[in-house]
Order: sequence, then structure tokens, then C-alpha cells
Amino acid sequence: MTLVLIDIHSGNLHSVENALRAAGARDITVTADPEVVRNADRVVLPGVGAFGACAANLRAVDGLEQALVEAAFARARPFLGVCVGMQLMADTGEELGTHAGLGWIRGRVEHLNPADANAKVPHMGWNDVVPLAGHPLLVPGEAYFLHSFAFRGEDVLATTEHGGRVTAAIGRDNLAGVQFHPEKSQGYGIALLSRFLDWRP
Repeated sequence: MTLVLIDIHSGNLHSVENALRAAGARDITVTADPEVVRNADRVVLPGVGAFGACAANLRAVDGLEQALVEAAFARARPFLGVCVGMQLMADTGEELGTHAGLGWIRGRVEHLNPADANAKVPHMGWNDVVPLAGHPLLVPGEAYFLHSFAFRGEDVLATTEHGGRVTAAIGRDNLAGVQFHPEKSQGYGIALLSRFLDWRP
């Protein structure tokens, strides 16, 4: 099984790679080469920083977006977006202007606006992940979050609480994304990545 970890210069690739290896991955290729991505058995897209910068970095690699579409849709390979990698699955992101996402999941990424004034932004730290329905990747538990923007839209798989309900995971079919950082979520995160490696959607 070839697992591709997408390198768009906007994620802590070393930590994510180490977490995937701890979860049992053996054949990991860190790359943005469209041909390698197109033929991958599984794809992980990490991202940190601003939505627009991550989207621009992805689209700066000629053919990468189309290769992702072919892997995720034409070949139906399991796909996992992490943090901004999850946010990029949306139609748009509203950080420092409005930017086009991949448009895989209907919705937008907007600034966190907690109803509780005591809830600070960015949302940083450990919070409960509450699955909304049964999904092979998601179980109740605590994960580590660090973000100032959050997804609002369709296909929400799990939420968390931070001065109100906040999206923790989205997805459908062979697509999944998590707002939290599995690579920083200790046992909970490693177990999620292990389930991703075994996932047969």
C-alpha cells in the first residue's frame, strides 16, 4: 500500500509522517508530484497557516489539483485532510479575503465567533470530539485543536464545543477531514490514523 503525504509547504510534515508510522504505515511517500499522487493507494493532505496561502501553494504545482481529483474521485482512494487540509475540501475560505477551496464538500470556512466571550480565539488545546453518527474513522474522545477558522456546511461528521458547536470532522464516501491535529493528539490521534490505514470505504 502506497500512502502519499502531500507536501505543499504548509504543514508539519515530519510530525504527521512520524504519527502515520506510529499508526502502522510503512510505505509513505512525501511528495507533490502529480503522477505519484494520482496513483496513490491513500492520500493525506496536511495544512497549517492561512487557507488562501495553502490553496495557492497547492495550485502552484502544475497538475496537482487534478491529480487529487483523479485519486479521490476517479479512483476513489481514501483521502484524509488534516486541519487546513480539511478546510481546503470546502467551497471557499474567508481568511484574509475569499479564496476558492477544492469544492469537494459544500460549505465555507469562516472566522470562529464563539457565543461565549470566555472562549478565546484561536481555539487552542484539548477538546472532546463528538461524532454525529457512526463513521469508521471517528470515535468519541479528546483531540488537540489549534485554529481560528472553522468549517460551516454539509457532511459534518463530528463536532466539538468552543463557546458553541464547532465542526471537528467532515466527509462522505471515501473523503474525510479532521479539524484537529492527529499528530498532536497522542493515543487518540494515532488510533484515528490507524483506522484510516485500515479504512475500506
